[in-house]
Amino acid sequence: MNITVTINGTRHTGEVLPDLPLLDFLRGQGCLSVKRGCETSNCGLCTVWLDGAPVLSCGVLAVQADGRAITTLEGLQEEAAQFGAFLADEGGEQCGFCAPGLIMTVLAMARELDDPGEDEIRAYLAGNLCRCSGYQSQLRAIQKYLAWRKEER
Repeated sequence: MNITVTINGTRHTGEVLPDLPLLDFLRGQGCLSVKRGCETSNCGLCTVWLDGAPVLSCGVLAVQADGRAITTLEGLQEEAAQFGAFLADEGGEQCGFCAPGLIMTVLAMARELDDPGEDEIRAYLAGNLCRCSGYQSQLRAIQKYLAWRKEER
């Protein structure tokens, strides 16, 4: 099957098998920030935006993305670096394996929710697993990043 998608603002066309996960298609297009973790849509490592909404790319078929816009971490470098600095300052990025999915989710949340409280943040990030941080440092980083964004507006 032939599909055409827009990845980070650039149009891509490719031949795919009907059962190819979007994750594999994106990695084949050079989007190496999209990582394979659980392959069961439970860990959040493969988070990308499909038409602006966060999705787990291991649970979406590439054919389902035909004609749609996909954003990966490669397409959000400036914003990712801004949040990444807060994450590093709080010790929330230890091994870094979960960081791309976490960052994609946090940036989506920052666009979607207006001034979320701690419970809303925790609920939004419920599907992002991290084995290193214990989540408190990530939570502090997110809260400080959101406060900084609010001041910058």
